Formats: sequence, structure tokens, C-alpha cells
Amino acid sequence: MGIAGSVASGKNTGVEVPRDAAGLSDSFRFTKARMMHTPSTAGRDSMIEADGLCKYYGSFIATEDITFSVPRGQIVAFLGPNGAGKSTTMKMLTGYLAPSAGIARIAGYNMSTDRLAGAARLGYLPENGPLYPDMTPRSLLEFFADARGLKGPRRAERIEAVVDQCELGSVIGKAIGKLSKGYRQRVGMAQVLLHEPDVLILDEPTSGLDPNQIRGVRDTIRRLGEQKTILLSTHILQEVEALADRVILISEGRMRFDGTPLELRAGGRGLDERFHELTRGVSV
Repeated sequence: MGIAGSVASGKNTGVEVPRDAAGLSDSFRFTKARMMHTPSTAGRDSMIEADGLCKYYGSFIATEDITFSVPRGQIVAFLGPNGAGKSTTMKMLTGYLAPSAGIARIAGYNMSTDRLAGAARLGYLPENGPLYPDMTPRSLLEFFADARGLKGPRRAERIEAVVDQCELGSVIGKAIGKLSKGYRQRVGMAQVLLHEPDVLILDEPTSGLDPNQIRGVRDTIRRLGEQKTILLSTHILQEVEALADRVILISEGRMRFDGTPLELRAGGRGLDERFHELTRGVSV
């Protein structure tokens, strides 16, 4: 079974994806016009779908034929070296970047044609997500609650819920620009959770944090993973074993591995060794 067939079912099969020699790969099968009208073939519980996602800038291939499906309730670590195409893929999945070909779906909604419906089910935390430094956490959450259309008692309930969930009570009235990076990351996470999304896409949420702050963010993600579907990009390999049910690894814009953390460590080798092999062209 090929990579597309194995991952669409939501099963972790530990598929190692072969490299192509150069240029466009043989797996590039669809034009954008055709893919825009291709129905989803993933299971009804699939919450995140990448179906042949490609992004080209002239002759430069940022990503090509990225295909996977994440079922409800799974935490997936999205790995790859700098420049591998992780952030580009996440931006296409969230509708912030139009693919050159392929379809991105969130909770079954095509993010090119039904972005607002998909966004209602999605919480997206980009790396170094924008925050307003002159605002306090409370005023920022009130601003985004209004933007999300939350009103009346539900508005107040959701703000208090995310303040408690992200442990912001002690800094709720301080200017965001004066908070530590760890607290700013918590503010970003609170904003993402405000509308109770079913799907979370988090781009390096622990980047630049100290060990105690990393532990706090991991604990939050672990709690969220009990109820939500999460795609998490990271450079920290320890986070894979600490958090993830599954690993998707890409390099040079193409998928190299899709399976469980245990399958990634095939033969008893460490994650760092396997990461190096799969991203540097060493035979395995």
C-alpha cells in the first residue's frame, strides 16, 4: 500500500517514503484545477487532511505531494530540518497560503473554498505568532472574542476558561510586551483556544523557551490532546516521545516517514540518528 492509502485510513504503518532523484517527482499526479474538485477519501473522523499538497515558487519546490490524514484525537509530531517545508505545509493546511496543487481540509472543509467553516473548527498558533505588546492578556482575549463573534455570558465564560486553562491569572492585567516569552506563548495559546476548536495546528510552540517553560507548554498540549486533534511541529526530538502518537517527517519539501515514534526508532536506534539518516540521504 502506498503512502496515500496507508495514511488516509488513519493507521500508523511506519512508511518510509523513497526519495526522487531530482526535479518533479513521479508522484506529482494532479493539476490544481483537478484537485480543487476531488472529494475527500479519508475516513469520516479525519480532522486534518493534506491531499497532494504542493507549493512552487517558480522553479523552486517548497513542498511536493504532501499527503496524510490525521484522525480525531491524535497528536502528530511534524518533523523536519530548517527549510524542509513544515511551516509552508501548515500555512496551506490552515488556509493562510494557497497551494499550487492539492487540497487541504480541516474537519472535512476544503480550506481553499470553505475556509471560514474550516477556521471555525481550527486553532492555529504560528511560530512567533503576532501579539499586541501594549495590550494586556485580558484586553487581547476580549478583542479576539469580539472578532470571533462571542457574545454575552459565553464570551465571559470562554475568556475565564482559557485564562484558567493557560494559567494566566497572575499576569492578566500586565502589558504583554513586559511578559516573559513563556507567558507570551501562553497568551497565544489562550487566544487559539478561545472558540473551542476541535483541531490545533501548532508551529514550534516551545521554540526559544527555557526548560521550565517548555515543560509547562508540554503539559498544556498533553491535556489538550485528550480532547482535540493536534499537529505539532518541533525541532526538539524529546517532544516526540513526550507527546506524540505519530510522527510525520519531511525533508526538502517531501515526505520521508509516517509512523509511530517506536517505528521511527527501528532497530533500536535513537531518534537523532534516524532523523539524520532520513534527512541527509544516508542509506537505512
